[in-house]
Amino acid sequence: MISFEEARRRILEKVAPAGVERVLLLEAAGRVIAADFSAPWDMPRWDNSAMDGFAVRSADCAPGVTLRVTDYIPAGVSSDDAVMSGCAARIMTGAPIPPGADAVVPFEETEEAEGTVTLLQQVKKHGHIRFRGEDVASGEPVVAKGTVIAPPQVSLLASFAAVMVPVYRRVRVAIVSTGDELVELGTEPKESEIVNSNTMALAAAVKLCGAEPVILGIARDNKESHLALLSEGLQADVLITSAGVSAGDRDLVRETLAELGVEEEFWKIGIKPGGPTAFALKGSTPVFSLPGNPVSTMITFEEFARPALLKMMGHSNVLRRTVRGYLKDDVRKKAGKVNFLRVRVAVEEGRYIASTSGDQNTGILKTMLRCNALALLPADRTEFRAGEEVDLHILDSTLEMEA
Repeated sequence: MISFEEARRRILEKVAPAGVERVLLLEAAGRVIAADFSAPWDMPRWDNSAMDGFAVRSADCAPGVTLRVTDYIPAGVSSDDAVMSGCAARIMTGAPIPPGADAVVPFEETEEAEGTVTLLQQVKKHGHIRFRGEDVASGEPVVAKGTVIAPPQVSLLASFAAVMVPVYRRVRVAIVSTGDELVELGTEPKESEIVNSNTMALAAAVKLCGAEPVILGIARDNKESHLALLSEGLQADVLITSAGVSAGDRDLVRETLAELGVEEEFWKIGIKPGGPTAFALKGSTPVFSLPGNPVSTMITFEEFARPALLKMMGHSNVLRRTVRGYLKDDVRKKAGKVNFLRVRVAVEEGRYIASTSGDQNTGILKTMLRCNALALLPADRTEFRAGEEVDLHILDSTLEMEA
């Protein structure tokens, strides 16, 4: 049995980005850019008006001065006609500044009459002009490799006509549940049968971290079924199994994987829940063998598989945010294992306060519905008092923002 920290360290050491592909810009949203992007030109590409108003020569201007309007420049049109002394050009937002002009006066600071405009306020040189390269200079790095592409990055890349973008590839994650007692979703279970909820939960978790789930079905409790589905699963980028990894007579996953040439890195971690978790490799293909209890399955995916998938898709920040928070309840545990306590965290007076989300028995699934964080209780401790400070793995991103 290895420690929680050692298990996660070894997993993250063994996985690497799965590769790069070029995709359409909109398809890149939410993914990680795989190369630095530098501006191919200045932005703005020309000096332009920041307001609807009049392009003027500031030296001609003072409150009460009347200028003759000699030109009209809408957005998308440029003018080669210079603004002469005593004149102004009517100009729209975004239109190029005409020769001779060095300021723009907004409409609301003028009074316009037939063919003339009277200035009502002092005009500042360079006022209301956006200058070439003011936002981004040509050649300037604008999106760094490893950045998650969000709407601001999409906007900037689109502004520079980046139709295709290099991103780290989404990994395909094969999912296999095991057990004769399982029936698929849509089949009414008979007595002693269980609906295969783990596959659906794992597929949802895979999708939420940006990977592609590949549902392969149920491996029955015989070697032939295991060989068939696990062989197929090893063709994906990652294989995740649930159940069949403990020490029972029908726990065939580790034995079958070994027959398929999969090299086990470790089996059993000093954690609760989720102790009988295994990690292995077939070449560069990671294999996560998770416990079958739904609570254990979700927690071990969260703590071990999710960070690995994110790293394989180019993310640098792969772990959930860890903060210090305060227990609202007394908690007891056995020594020897790190415990993941399902908790409901609220922010009270600038502090994280963690209440247990209910009965911590791993058969109580509804505690996962109520929890928004996992409290990490160290292996060497047995008692924790209300008000004591502990590490919290925050699962709810909105809670992170509130803090």
